[in-house]
Amino acid sequence: MIGVDQKSVAERAARELARAHEARRDGNKGRARVCARRAAGWAIGAYFASRTGAAPASNVLSLLHWLQQQTNIDEEIRNAAKRLTVHVTPSHELPFDEDPLVDAQCIVDAFAAIDR
Repeated sequence: MIGVDQKSVAERAARELARAHEARRDGNKGRARVCARRAAGWAIGAYFASRTGAAPASNVLSLLHWLQQQTNIDEEIRNAAKRLTVHVTPSHELPFDEDPLVDAQCIVDAFAAIDR
């Protein structure tokens, strides 16, 4: 992602969020969550690269875990990242009420604002 412009990252994140909403409409909550994570990963990866000069991990979960450790990032954003890494229960439900698509949008929006 180093050298990828913010517009491209924003477009990719927006496409993933659109896929997430489409998957949810189709009744596929698991796929929706995967797409939401991927959208957040685009935003976090671009931020990681711009701040560290290093290539971000290709694993979205690694990026979400990295973000959780960044104390300079607003707690709301870090909590959204944390929720996106939580495993579903044995009955395939999330153990909280927050919406993963809203969490991903929150992360995407936060990093779009930082990089302007």
